[in-house]
Amino acid sequence: MEADSQKQDPSELSVETIVSYVESIRGLKVERFDEHLKLCQLVDSKTLNLKVNEIDGVLTREDSDGKSFVQINLNTGYKLLLTESLVGFRPAILDGLDMDKLPTVVTTPDLLGVIEALEDSLTSQAPPEDIEVLKKLFHSVLDGGESIGFDLSDEKSWLKQVNRSGLKASA
Repeated sequence: MEADSQKQDPSELSVETIVSYVESIRGLKVERFDEHLKLCQLVDSKTLNLKVNEIDGVLTREDSDGKSFVQINLNTGYKLLLTESLVGFRPAILDGLDMDKLPTVVTTPDLLGVIEALEDSLTSQAPPEDIEVLKKLFHSVLDGGESIGFDLSDEKSWLKQVNRSGLKASA
């Protein structure tokens, strides 16, 4: 009976793996609460609330350069990757967006890159179809980030700000 009381709950082992990894790197911070973890990316101060009961599995892996990262599988079907400085996630699938041309993993700083590309395209009078692809790409990254728990409400306004800056873009 004593051996059973020393067994750790699988979800507790998953949480320990995540916390241990994040505490060993410099680009992410973690706060532990009873029912969730709060992860913060230092590069852009974006936070992610990860509910412990949504964690289906945690894998420690290495990329092609031998750098370790953690893959978190959620019971919602989503996956996220914790790297030395960012939380990676899949972009959301959107009609009219060729997903084969997108990276399989994106991050919240990618939103800034897409907005900058959109602004450049608008000022250089790029074809309307190119502008529409960039808008869809922006929404794909935004929706993917929100689906894993990022609060990206500030970023949602970026597209509207581009529209108000006198450029003829539509949301």
